[in-house]
Amino acid sequence: MDRSSNPPAPMSAGKRRGLYPEVEPYDFGWLQTGGPHELYYELCGKADGKPAVVLHGGPGGAINPTMRRFFDPSRWNVALFDQRGCGRSRPNASLEDNTTWSLIADIERLRVHLGVEKWTVFGGSWGSTLALAYAVTHPERVEALVLRGIFLVTQKELQWFYQEGASMLFPDAWERFLAPIPRSEQADMIAAYHRRLTHPDRKIQAEAASAWSRWEGDTISLRGPEARPAKFNEVDFAIAFARIECHFFANKGFFPEDGWLLKQVEKLRKIPGWIVQGRFDVVTPLASAWALHKAWPEAEFDIVWDAGHASTEPGVIDGLIRATDAALSVRS
Repeated sequence: MDRSSNPPAPMSAGKRRGLYPEVEPYDFGWLQTGGPHELYYELCGKADGKPAVVLHGGPGGAINPTMRRFFDPSRWNVALFDQRGCGRSRPNASLEDNTTWSLIADIERLRVHLGVEKWTVFGGSWGSTLALAYAVTHPERVEALVLRGIFLVTQKELQWFYQEGASMLFPDAWERFLAPIPRSEQADMIAAYHRRLTHPDRKIQAEAASAWSRWEGDTISLRGPEARPAKFNEVDFAIAFARIECHFFANKGFFPEDGWLLKQVEKLRKIPGWIVQGRFDVVTPLASAWALHKAWPEAEFDIVWDAGHASTEPGVIDGLIRATDAALSVRS
């Protein structure tokens, strides 16, 4: 069903679904990758429930307790993990052997480690990118896809957010983003930040990371800067987030060509899918979700009229909860 033409949803609490109750992991550990990286993972919900894996955003973000709450804990068995260099994975902020393809291999590594045959893949923002890349690479291992804030890592998207586009909507925040970069380098902000975020001087890294992370935090939600994740203010998190994110974007997502992901969508046609997209998402604008919807019309498509990018906005929560509940009925 395409809900893109529906009127704005009523705001009363009775009309929208909320997050499931808080839940603690029933197991956790660190997964060896055969290289320098060790990945932190945790398992939540019902041990013999329907398997799912959560892919966090960024790249460079981390899992958090709220991500556990998009799934009915009495019916799902949910695996969450911190991607290379992120969160509690080790070593922190490392760029070594850290590419889209190594992350895809990590998802498979975790699946095999957990003894899962097929699972539902859940991801938002960069998590949607990684979910799509994993699904077109290993379609036989994906039972369903639940995606939010579609991001295809195209030059057009990167130009919009890091060069010119979003800057016109947030000129005050954009000035703060420009501040660490001399005018002579501002024609390529990703390259300018990449030089600083890979600089051997941690003080230079920290200054750049703070500005990079704040730019994303200031634009993430219709609820304003107060909705900025608190971790963006922590130096260690900000450095890992900014370094890894900029590393991936400076390398164009490590994809073979611009627009590669959308060209692979034919491989998804038999996979049940749900797409939830904020109408006023400035970080990953609706155009990318719309393009994916047109290429993959079989997937349920839900535009949330009163939401931006954040997964914690009420309409986005509602859409994602309805999607994970619906995905329970999918059978291979």
